[in-house]
Amino acid sequence: MRRTVVALLALPLLTGSALAQATGTPGSAAQAEARRAAANKPRTIEGINTVWLEELTQPEFRDMLKDGYTTVLIMTGGVENNDGNLQMNKHNINIKLLGEMMARRMGKTLVAPLVTLEPGNAGPNIQPGRAGPMLSQATYAALLFDMGNYLRSMGFKEVFYMGDSGGNARGMQTAADSLTKLYAESPDRVVFKHIPEFYNHTSVVQPYIQNELKIPEGIKIGASSGTSGLHEELGIDATMALADPQSIRFAQRVKAGQAEINGIKFESLAWLQELGRKVADLRVTTAINAINAYRASLPK
Repeated sequence: MRRTVVALLALPLLTGSALAQATGTPGSAAQAEARRAAANKPRTIEGINTVWLEELTQPEFRDMLKDGYTTVLIMTGGVENNDGNLQMNKHNINIKLLGEMMARRMGKTLVAPLVTLEPGNAGPNIQPGRAGPMLSQATYAALLFDMGNYLRSMGFKEVFYMGDSGGNARGMQTAADSLTKLYAESPDRVVFKHIPEFYNHTSVVQPYIQNELKIPEGIKIGASSGTSGLHEELGIDATMALADPQSIRFAQRVKAGQAEINGIKFESLAWLQELGRKVADLRVTTAINAINAYRASLPK
């Protein structure tokens, strides 16, 4: 009796499979050809003004690629402990702001979906309230490798990796180097390059604030925390405030009399955002200059 029931239950599945083969359902050669034909049809509606790859329709992306949008940015951030005032997605807020600025300034450039997790080790212990989540270094490097590899298969000719967190550099460099080696003999030349100059909080932003703008922030150049004792600094507060004041809890800090960092009081939200514009422009300019220098070094 049990065999009979199993056989009867399987009949609809077999019948459905046979019907699918006969009528050309998804996965069949006819269906695949129909999708290819649809993908190559001229667009009948106007596209939107965006540099975010994920926001495009497939026909919009296809046409932008034909128009020379063959450069793509892989921006990496993370979720981590930023102490008492900043959201844990600090780096993700920065890369969303700066990624769009870079793509628009570079021209003919798109931004891949953001990599919003960074590498780290979970370990066996439970730590309630711990920041994260994070990925193992192996998983992280594999993710970045797969993203770059897939973007190559989509038709991009330049893939640039840039990260807002220092721990991301190893995985980005590994992915770029591995893909460069894998396709070294390919006639379809594609550039995979990690741009370490984008991570310039301490090397560029801190000297700019203290030496050029003459703002005496109480943080040693090269350090990640200053006199406030927090993993927080003025340049990062400024760009985050430009993107979203709530991300630094601006209103709450004003109310609590804590609108300051490392001895520098926030004169106003407008003042902080104006500083954010200057810092963002500096960071973007520094990274683009590095990309252009790399391009100039390549054989013609």
